[in-house]
Order: sequence, then structure tokens, then C-alpha cells
Amino acid sequence: MSERATREETVNVVWSGNWVAERLGVALEGGDELGDLLGLALRRNPKRAHLLVSNVLGKHVPQLPSVVHGAGYELGERVRALLGPQEARRAVVLGYAETATGLGHAVADGLRDAPYLHSTRRPVAGVAPAGGFEESHSHATSHLLLPEDRDLLAGGGPASTLVLVDDEFSTGNTVLNTVRALHALHPRERYVIVALVDMRSPADRDRLTAFAAEIGARVDLVTRAAGTVSLPDGVLERGQALVAEQEARVPASAPPSVPVPAHITRVALDWPAGVPDGGRHGFTPDHRTALEAALPAMAERIATALDAGAPDRGDDHGQGADGDRDRIPAGEHDRDRSPARGQGQNRVGDQDRVRDQDQGRVRAPRRVLVLGFEELMYAPLRLGTALEELLGARAEVRYSTTTRSPVLAVDDPGYAIRTRLVFPAHDDPADGPGDRYAYNVAGAGFDAVVAVVDSTADTPALHAPDGLLARLAEHTGQVLLAVVPSYTPTPVQEPAVLPEPLRGPDFSSYAPDEVGWLLQDLSDTELEAPTEEREEAIQSGGAHYAESLPVEYQPSPAYQALFTAALETSAARIARAVGTVTETVLAERGPRPVLVSLARAGTPVGVLMRRWARHRHGLDLPHYAISIVRGRGIDATALRWLAAHHDPADVVFVDGWTGKGAITRELAAAIEAFEASGGPAGFDPEIAVLADPGGCVRTYGTRDDFLIPSACLNSTVSGLISRTVLRADLVGPDDFHGGKFYRELAASDVSNHFLDTVAARFDDVAAEVDDATKELLAADRAPTWEGWAAVERISEEYGIHDVNLVKPGVGETTRVLLRRVPWKILARRGAGPDLEHIRLLAEQRGVPVEEVDDLPYSCVGLIHPRFTRGATGADGRAVAGGSPVADGGEAVREA
Repeated sequence: MSERATREETVNVVWSGNWVAERLGVALEGGDELGDLLGLALRRNPKRAHLLVSNVLGKHVPQLPSVVHGAGYELGERVRALLGPQEARRAVVLGYAETATGLGHAVADGLRDAPYLHSTRRPVAGVAPAGGFEESHSHATSHLLLPEDRDLLAGGGPASTLVLVDDEFSTGNTVLNTVRALHALHPRERYVIVALVDMRSPADRDRLTAFAAEIGARVDLVTRAAGTVSLPDGVLERGQALVAEQEARVPASAPPSVPVPAHITRVALDWPAGVPDGGRHGFTPDHRTALEAALPAMAERIATALDAGAPDRGDDHGQGADGDRDRIPAGEHDRDRSPARGQGQNRVGDQDRVRDQDQGRVRAPRRVLVLGFEELMYAPLRLGTALEELLGARAEVRYSTTTRSPVLAVDDPGYAIRTRLVFPAHDDPADGPGDRYAYNVAGAGFDAVVAVVDSTADTPALHAPDGLLARLAEHTGQVLLAVVPSYTPTPVQEPAVLPEPLRGPDFSSYAPDEVGWLLQDLSDTELEAPTEEREEAIQSGGAHYAESLPVEYQPSPAYQALFTAALETSAARIARAVGTVTETVLAERGPRPVLVSLARAGTPVGVLMRRWARHRHGLDLPHYAISIVRGRGIDATALRWLAAHHDPADVVFVDGWTGKGAITRELAAAIEAFEASGGPAGFDPEIAVLADPGGCVRTYGTRDDFLIPSACLNSTVSGLISRTVLRADLVGPDDFHGGKFYRELAASDVSNHFLDTVAARFDDVAAEVDDATKELLAADRAPTWEGWAAVERISEEYGIHDVNLVKPGVGETTRVLLRRVPWKILARRGAGPDLEHIRLLAEQRGVPVEEVDDLPYSCVGLIHPRFTRGATGADGRAVAGGSPVADGGEAVREA
């Protein structure tokens, strides 16, 4: 570790949070160290206005590499002391993309013997996701886990510790989502949460304590500093208005029309063979040893290139390419220039000055920036520490990275982001082209910039006239490019033989030509569990909802009569929606689409669409049912089967209705990950649904939230098939997901009665379908995501803080009452007969129904948010105010 790591890390003559604090009233409350560690900026993000800008992370503020690595290494040493050497060797460290990938790796270094993995937003061909989770406040929310070793996350067994590392611990939601997802796959007894700063509110701290008690695990916290962020009312709206006001003051500059003359030199690093570029696919202690041995030689190569290409600086040191002639007024931001040298950085002291022997004068050492790239933080950081150690007093070495995160830049000493460079993405990102940013680089007086990217990102866009290298060349005299080879794991081999679909009457009560089930038959396996036990396991993170089945609800005579009446009343309306969505699919997706329904709610709709196509057009469309599981993705084996038998471009996914759009998002992410892992390409993730009250899709029969009688029942209206099952001990990597055929319920089966009743109305609605289809095809059907916004609002208003527990729409509310532990039902004031069965079920289960205004759905079902056994009475009814924390005392410890 360099002696520079012991220096004062920042010189805050003016705190770099003053500008935001004075205008928005945002304040940091805590120890004195918070102001040294953090500044404030404003971001363009609809979920959070402010950004805590770390002075020691090396993301937005250039900092000494030794300080950045030392901050993480010290936290890792504290974790090692907490766990003890033996348990530290069995721990697994997981860092969060993109900001904490380097910090997490440095923490793993401090533990010494622990393997490291970081989440990623870049799907990689040949690597199937081992899991994923959501980061609710981020501008890019979905995280993938792509370990090459599928057992890495299992660690050393159930007792091994998982160490989760993020730059800041703001609400705890991301950590809760991660632990919930991973605990379902690999339950363990202990978790350690590591962050530079813990900024949670008391309520957020209580939530983690309760969660730890519920899953029966110990959770320790290791942080450098703690405090809270004080946010006044309306800060989000005021922050957004302030960003708009500042951005309107300076128009975006046009990119250069010709390449900028630049000294750009490619440096051959000779990266050690077999060592990954980072922790995207896992980084072991053996990798660490090999990298440490290679770092000095790589630093020598960079230093040699710096010396060979160094321009004669004369007396202009500290001005970079622009000098001080292009200053911008405070409050204005910029695509390409603004000086602001030294903000948030150590200035060079006299002890670091060196004598120019030729000139006989004392001059300041060169200022060199090692610039990493988005998630590629650790490799450039370690190159920076090695270069800093090598050059010593000859140069001041700084480190930072580019980022996806859009942040307002303001050239004011009291603002943390003084300048920004904007350039196009250059790694062919999965989410398409877009701007990327480098902050506090322009005008900071760097004589040279060493840009470090992985080989995936060494594309023509990087070298384009408006690319990153050209933008850097506008602000420094020398640009070096160092490319680290992107690590490519060994692709997973395809199975030689794929299973065949199941068909009725052996599996399901549907006719064999109506649907082929891409499932395996688990009918002889005991999978059912009482509802309250399932809910406790699901919410505690002890089990995933797809690992068991609810006991099948058997309707009372009154409920059966209600279903019959509802079917008779709504048959024509359903037929009209079936016809409209089918005609839309035929018009836009070709004359012979392959219908693939999402089992099981989508399957009756798929059968009806198939019947419509045959009745109106004489088409005999293939139809299959496939499993998709929230949080686990789609059945990859089933997708491979479809690709082997049909053109993926012909596949149209079908579902019954949308709620908040979770499955819509799940399918899109799953198809992207499937193709990135090497699966056949060409599947269109767009879903065709009967009803789209959530505004989540563009292919639908209606956007009304009305009663679809197939939602009123479970298997007895869906071919006597259970919902799908995904459990590791039952479903292998080359198996279809599982399902059960409830033959014993044949006497109660109304599946074909439902289909026949709706199909009998096809002729009656044909003219209306033609008119509706013509109107839809000419309309703007872009998703509005109105439902998702409503669900987020309801989740916060009712103190649930988990959108997965808010189930909007008639169909989803019915599922809550049939399968989950309901807390309460929100019903739109004045809703009519569509809610009769909802009220009857709610009455039977003792669930309150609350009439509300301004609801985009007819109703919304709320699952009990803090479920334990104390949340239901002896009769299984929900108890308002059930205890959110199991006995057992404090489960979260500060370390």
C-alpha cells in the first residue's frame, strides 16, 4: 500500500454539497466525516433527485488510486476480523453494478481468501443467469448474476457467509431484494452488509432487523460512516425543476464534425492469461495472486508509454488542453468543457515537486488520470495503484471511471460534479445506444489520461470523432488506451435430446390438439402446503413461490353459481376481446403465428385464440403452454424446444391479462438473457393479452379491467393443471418446469364449458371485432405503464414497500384471495358486478374491502406485508396488525 494512502483525502475549503443544500434544503446528518466523504449533486432520475457523490469511491470524483483501493481494503479487513480467518475463507463477496464493482473487489482483497462476484447489467453470450434482482431507485434497475461456476453463490455450505458490498446503504431495498432472491436459492445463516456510508432512516433500519429475524439469519453491518439524509417535502419535484432550469441555460453543444487532433497511443498491457477482467463471472484467490504478480510489469509499460509520448508542457502545467480561457458561469453545464481544476481532489504539495535537471527549475509533477469504464472498475484501479507506486513523486496519479448515470454538472466549488463529458456508448449495450458520461475530467488539469476498457468496448464508437477518446483529447495533451481482454467463460453445452410436450387426456382435460404443455408431469409429487405456511416462507425469503403449490380452492355452491352467472354475462365481451387480439396478431405477426401461452392463466386464452383463428380463417395454429416464473425467468429448455421445431420469429407469447406488468418485464429480461447465454435468437418478447388494464403491452383485446371468469377459479377452469413448479431437486437444467394434473377434480372441471360458452359467441361479435381491430391497428398503442405507477404509489401509501405484494386488477385480486394471505382489498368506488365474486371471497376470508377513488383498476389486492404465523388467526383469516417480527430478539448487528 502506498504511503499516499495515509494523506488527507480531500481538501474541502467549501463543502461540495453546499450548492444543493442551499437550494433544496437537503442535509447530511451524522458525524463530521460525512462531509469529507460525500458531496451532493442532482441527477436526472424520476425516482430520486439527489445524488450522494463519494470522494473516495473513484467513480465521479478523481481520487488517488491508493485511497480508493485502501477504503475498500480496510472494510474487508474489518469483515475478516469480524468473521475470523476460518469463516472469512468460506465467505463469498458480492458487489453491486455498476458503482460498487471495484469497491466490492477491494473488500474481497481485504478478506484475502474470499472469491468475488459482482452483479452486471451486461448479458454475456454463453453464460445463463444464476439469479437476479431489482434496484428500485436506480436509473437502470435490473441486475444479473452470471458466475461461471454455478456453485459459487452456494459458498461453503449453508453456514457460509455472503458479504454484500455497495457504495452507500440508503434505504436497504436493494439489499433486501438481493437477500430475498439468493436466500431462496441458497439459504445461509449469516450475511454481512458492507458500505462506505450507511444513510438509512430509523424505519429502514427496523425493516432490515425484522427481515433478518423472519429468515432466521444473522445480519452484520460494516460501514465507514453513518448518518441520514434529510429531505424536505417536495424535494423530488423541486429537484427535477432545478435540473430542467439549469439544463435549459446552456444548449447542448454539437459533436465535433472532424476528429480532434490528439496524441492517442495504444498500450499493450500483456494482461496475464486466464485472469478475468473483473468479477462479472467470478474472481478467485488464485486469480488475485496471478494479477498481483503481473501488475508491476503492466505499470512499467504504461509509464514507458507516458514518457515516450509526453508533450512539452512549458509553463502551462495545470491548464490541460483548454487552460483557463473557457470558464463557464456557475450553474451552467457542458458537453465538452469547463475548467474546475482540483475540486474535491488533493492539491500537490511542495514535497511532491521535482527538479527539472535540464531547465534547472522546480516544476510540479505530471497529473495523470487512469480512467476506467462503467463496471470495469477494479482492473483500472489496480493499474492505477501500481502506476502510483511506480511513479512516486514524478507524477500525481488519479483514478475515476465513466458511468451510465446522468448527473447535472454545475461549475461551482460547492457542487460535487463540476464538469461532464458526454459521449456515445461504445460497448454495444443490450439496452441500445445512449449517452455515457465522464465527470470532473474536463478542465481538471490532467496532462495525460490512460483510458482502460475491456475488449468488448474497444469498438469503432470508442474511436469515433465524438467518441470517448476524442472527447478526452480535447482536454489533455496525451491519451493512452489500454485494453483488458474480456473474459469469456466456457459456453454451456446444449442437451442432446429435448423432452416432448405433454397433451390431454393424459395431461390436462383439454383435447390433445388444443395445447401442448411444455412441462414435466409432477402429478405424483406432494407439493401442496397450507396458504399461511407458503406465505410465511415466501415473504421470509425461505422459499420461492414456485417451489410449492397452494391447496386447490374448492368453490362453495354460492361461488359456483356466481361463476356460472358471470360467465353467461361476460361471454360475449370475452369473445369480442379474443377476436380483437387474435385479429391484431394475425395482422401484425404473420398469417401462421405459433401461439405460446404463459401457463396457466394464459392457456385458456391461447386455446380461445386458436379456436377463433380456425373458426374465422380456417387456420390450425400450433399452441403450446410454457412456464415463466417471476424472479427466475422463463423455461430455457422449453424455448430451445420451440426453436428446434418452429421459427422463433413466429412465436407469439400469450397471457390472460396484465396487472402491474411484472411478467411483461420478466419475459423481456428472460429472452434477452436467454439469447445472451447462447440460446437461439429471434424470439419477440412482446405479450398478447386478453385485457391490458395496466397499460403494459401494445397487443391486447381491451384495456378495460373487467371480470374474466377464468380468473375466478384455479385448475378447474385451466384444464385441471396446477400453476407451474420450479424447484432445484425436481427440475434439472435440461428439464421442463413442472406441473400437476389434478385428475381427481374432474367432477368439478368447467374448463371446456368455459371455452365452449365463449366460442359460441364468436359469430355474434364478428362485426364488432372487425371494427375494433381496425381502430386498434390505426391507434397509438404504446404502453403507458399507468398500472406500474399506481402500484408504486399504493405500495408507499400503505407502507408496504414491496410492489410484489400489490396485485392490481380483477384477475390478480382474485388470485390473492384464492392463493395468498390477503391483507385488504381496494375497490374502485362505484365498481359494479365485476366485483361480486371479489366481495364474496373477501367475506368468506374475513378480508376488509376499502372503497377508494382515483384507482386505474376495478380493484387491487394487498397481500399481508409483514406476514408471520401471527398474521393469521386460527381460522386462517388475516389479522390486521399481525406481528411483523418473529420472536428472537435483535437480528441485525452493527460492526
